[in-house]
Amino acid sequence: MRKDALDIFGAGVQAVEPAAAVQQYCRREDNQLFVHDRAYDLTEFEHIYLIGAGKAGGPMAKAMEEILGDRVTEGLINVKYGHVAELSRAKLIEAGHPVPDEAGLDGASAILNLGSKAGERDMVICLISGGGSALLPLPAEGLSLQEKQETTKALLACGATIHEVNAVRKHISMVKGGGLARAVYPGTLISLMLSDVVGDDLDVIASGPTVPDSSTFQECVKILEKYDIRETIPEAVLSHIQKGTEGKIPETPKPADPVFTRTQSVIVGSNLACVVAAEARARGLGYNTLVLSTMIEGETREVALVHAGIAKEILRSGHPLSPPACVLSGGETTVTITGQGLGGRNQEFVLASAMGLNSQEGIVVLSAGTDGTDGPTDAAGAVADSQTIRRAEALDLNPADSLRNNDAYHFFEKLGDLIITGPTNTNVMDLRILLVD
Repeated sequence: MRKDALDIFGAGVQAVEPAAAVQQYCRREDNQLFVHDRAYDLTEFEHIYLIGAGKAGGPMAKAMEEILGDRVTEGLINVKYGHVAELSRAKLIEAGHPVPDEAGLDGASAILNLGSKAGERDMVICLISGGGSALLPLPAEGLSLQEKQETTKALLACGATIHEVNAVRKHISMVKGGGLARAVYPGTLISLMLSDVVGDDLDVIASGPTVPDSSTFQECVKILEKYDIRETIPEAVLSHIQKGTEGKIPETPKPADPVFTRTQSVIVGSNLACVVAAEARARGLGYNTLVLSTMIEGETREVALVHAGIAKEILRSGHPLSPPACVLSGGETTVTITGQGLGGRNQEFVLASAMGLNSQEGIVVLSAGTDGTDGPTDAAGAVADSQTIRRAEALDLNPADSLRNNDAYHFFEKLGDLIITGPTNTNVMDLRILLVD
């Protein structure tokens, strides 16, 4: 069953391979470029620039280079360290994620400058994927990268949702929240997005650099108050947000702004595509399947206990489906950090699930990030079964202490149950798998 779980996870990740996703929505026939439901006459454009940010930027750019060939003038894409590909015309800039760094700052500035070169007879293709927010760290005027880093850390640590984190990010940035679209106008802007957010909201993916922003400065104030983190946010950031609520700093561009009259945005890959492919593989292995949802959010430990309860119910009563069963879910949970350990939301999910199963026989649980990275670790996630807690106790590992200290990584490392894939060069959030014999 462990082998099956890994097989199912692999099928899900393969389904959202970035290059294939781009090629599914884009093709060229002579001088016609077809992007989803639109056609562009390439003879009308003098230059074509590739820009963007995200963990999947490398293979996405490679796919566009293969489609456009020598029509690509130049390109710049910020990617996470190690997430690279061989390109002929565009350049990849490796930078920090999830916390921005100087390399990301320099790259974001260069990307903004390249986009700003576009005129009415130029096309800009923006490639956006998971991690794009952290990889486009160009602070608003008057703010420093360090101040933005401290703000990001505070938001990630307090348990804020990705929607809330990005709402604040957009209002302390020059490129997010439609800022990049503002720079490209009046050029033609095509955005190809690999979604890593629940609900696939365009203005949340990578904090929406090329689409209208629905959030406001006033919402940012409410988010900081909701999580009681005003004291941990740099004074300059608080002052900037406050000035925005007072109208002293312009809001991010909204839907009626003319900068969006020459734009097209297409989601080329999503968590749903990943989960559907995983479900198909599970059926092929002989499991009865159920997709709970691809829009699951909330505190990781609580979500884990719900999943464990469903697995136990399947064993006890055959509801909501009879075994052999595979229950799948996607989305992105959050972890409120209270300890000093090492881990990520997927490893913590598996640890909490294992504890909730109470060594129940016949159940395997796997949770992993489709990008191959879970939190600040080299693991994508972890896998557990009915023997996990017993094996841990035999090694004098205390699962409750590990969970309390947010130290799932070292717990599973000692058991040999970490899932380490290396960079997958894609990212459509997480995939959770429950198998019941």
